[in-house]
Amino acid sequence: MMEKTLFISDLDGTLLDQRDRLPPFTVEVLNRLVDQGMLFTFATARSYHSARVVAKGLAPRIPWIVHNGAFMVEGSSGRRVFETFFTPDQRGYILSASRKLGLWPLVYAVVEGKERVLYLTSEAVHPGMRHYLDSRRTDQRLRPVHSPEELLAGQTYYFTFIEDEAALAPLWDQLGGLSWANGTFQQELYREEYWLELTPKLATKAQAALRLKEDLGCGRLVAFGDAMNDLPLFAAADEAYAVANAMDPVKAAATGIIGSNEENGVARFLLELGSSICPNRS
Repeated sequence: MMEKTLFISDLDGTLLDQRDRLPPFTVEVLNRLVDQGMLFTFATARSYHSARVVAKGLAPRIPWIVHNGAFMVEGSSGRRVFETFFTPDQRGYILSASRKLGLWPLVYAVVEGKERVLYLTSEAVHPGMRHYLDSRRTDQRLRPVHSPEELLAGQTYYFTFIEDEAALAPLWDQLGGLSWANGTFQQELYREEYWLELTPKLATKAQAALRLKEDLGCGRLVAFGDAMNDLPLFAAADEAYAVANAMDPVKAAATGIIGSNEENGVARFLLELGSSICPNRS
């Protein structure tokens, strides 16, 4: 009997091209393989709402991993099938540390049952933050607030700081090693600003992938990625493949290197595996 394998890919820089689009070839191949029985989904730092836009046309039938593992959601509806949050003390500590440095985050929270992205309007906005907000003007989750206390409404599951590297480095020194949080600090893909992101300890692509692997009764996990937040996923996987455009540490941690995101690397790799990953393929 063929061992069931779960395939999980990152989106940005891995499946998406440099214009943040899914190439038609990738969409066609992955949907065909899913129709033939391949167990495939993606794991992304994006929200469900953002992932749904950029992954339009791609139809994984098993849960999507979003917000770096803070949520697993049904792709068709966005219904959360797994979620994890910071405690009030934890989120208060993060905001207090950033406040002392004059750094204000995007705060992702569930407020009265709805996902919100809270941000402070009374402070100077970094150009990178302005770019983020301007590019998402139609996002109904965005909620400007007028006091730091309002940033902690509802249940918090994600902090994102967008600033220059030098401005964020002291905050990373203080928060990067917290035992109850996961953090990433890296330059934004294709842009100059840096992002410092924090999620609860249980919220990682790796832990979500292992949870999904168990739920589906799979014996193997194969992962694809390009960035630093993919490293825990690579460590949890039985095989891990870095696209050719991946960061050097990700390539070093990979089982192998495949074609780049501009070359449909993931889709071509899976297409070559063919019937070995599609139990319904005739």
